[in-house]
Amino acid sequence: MSGAGQLCPACLADLPWHTQAQCPQCATPTPLGQTCGACLKRPPAFERTVAALGYAFPLDRLIPRLKYQGRLAIAPALGECLARAVEDTPAPDRLIAMPLHAKRIQERGFNHATEIAREVAKRLNLPLDTDSCQRTRDTPPQMGLKHDARRRNLRGAFACPGDVQGLHIALIDDVMTTGTSLGELAATLKRAGARAVTCWVAARTLPPGD
Repeated sequence: MSGAGQLCPACLADLPWHTQAQCPQCATPTPLGQTCGACLKRPPAFERTVAALGYAFPLDRLIPRLKYQGRLAIAPALGECLARAVEDTPAPDRLIAMPLHAKRIQERGFNHATEIAREVAKRLNLPLDTDSCQRTRDTPPQMGLKHDARRRNLRGAFACPGDVQGLHIALIDDVMTTGTSLGELAATLKRAGARAVTCWVAARTLPPGD
């Protein structure tokens, strides 16, 4: 992956594209592309997920470097992959990146999801909304928490003071694991009047063995 976000054909071919049969709502692999049991049991607030890549090498090295080491040159390359993955899907009215709490932005100096979203917005000529949604609670890291604990951890973590009434919103994030964070943000948007919410993620974690 180059710093400018321009990927050569060989690099593109070597990436772990998430093209296998998958649940249309959360993008977890399913044998025939049917809705997975988790989404049937507890339907998320978002209608669909598109994941560009599987969270495997080299993404499992690159994304932590972006988030925790400030390697911002990685973000445009991830944005390019995501734009390629979603270019033939219905266009949303606007993009919203997964918001970080102000404390986290102060610590890191940037929001990695916003940096990815900028490239997607530029390539697909879509508006990027950086004002309508906020993270109002600085929640502990989700890593290592089970699904119910993740849900409790994120309850009330977001607010949507902006006007999203009747809009189709695409949420941008780096990695989807359980979808809990994106689900909570999608539910917040729906309560604020959003008509539909789609998740566009650079990478999707995969079950062991995939």
